[in-house]
Amino acid sequence: MKISGTIRSTHPGADYIAGALSVDNLRSMQTSAENGTVICEVRGTKLRSITASVDDYLMNLAIAEEICTYISSKEGQVHRDIQEISLKDL
Repeated sequence: MKISGTIRSTHPGADYIAGALSVDNLRSMQTSAENGTVICEVRGTKLRSITASVDDYLMNLAIAEEICTYISSKEGQVHRDIQEISLKDL
């Protein structure tokens, strides 16, 4: 029996998240980004293997989202700090 499915999730940093996740792709998986959406196509013949792959993918996706959110918040903080320094120097 052949099993296949697609997981789609929308993210502001979809290209970065897809890039981070694609290095862990198994032969039965393909991860890409398109128009702000991360797309993971999964296929296989054993339900148990597909379930384990999807579980791993979703855990990695959650971690990648947290890292992107953290970095985005820090970049904003750095930008604010630079503005404050510039204003003080005037």
